[in-house]
Amino acid sequence: MPRDEFRVPSEGFLRFEDIIAWQKARVLARNVYLVTKTGEFARDVGLARQMQRAAVSVMSNVAEGFERSSPAEFHRYVVIAKASCAELRSQLYLAKDVGYLSQGAFKELMKQAEEVARVLGGLRASIDRRK
Repeated sequence: MPRDEFRVPSEGFLRFEDIIAWQKARVLARNVYLVTKTGEFARDVGLARQMQRAAVSVMSNVAEGFERSSPAEFHRYVVIAKASCAELRSQLYLAKDVGYLSQGAFKELMKQAEEVARVLGGLRASIDRRK
């Protein structure tokens, strides 16, 4: 699965696109879309769409929370993003269990999802310190 390079802002966040959690969530969402559009997975429209929605929710909530310009609101949306990431991780297990994902694809996507969750946890803690 392709990887993008991440930009680290030198001074704070000026745009949601500068947030590493959003950047990583974007890559994860792209990879979820790529894998759910292939093979047997593509025929299970329900699970494929649910996983796509969960992945999109992660990056969308980071962006929306940031644009609300309030630390409390940003915190709330980062918490929602982290919960959506947990939802996606749960769905990855099911996709593997029913044979839609190879062990290798499962491990790679799970690794990415766990990294996004860790970064979101750090972002949440950082926002807490600023509130």
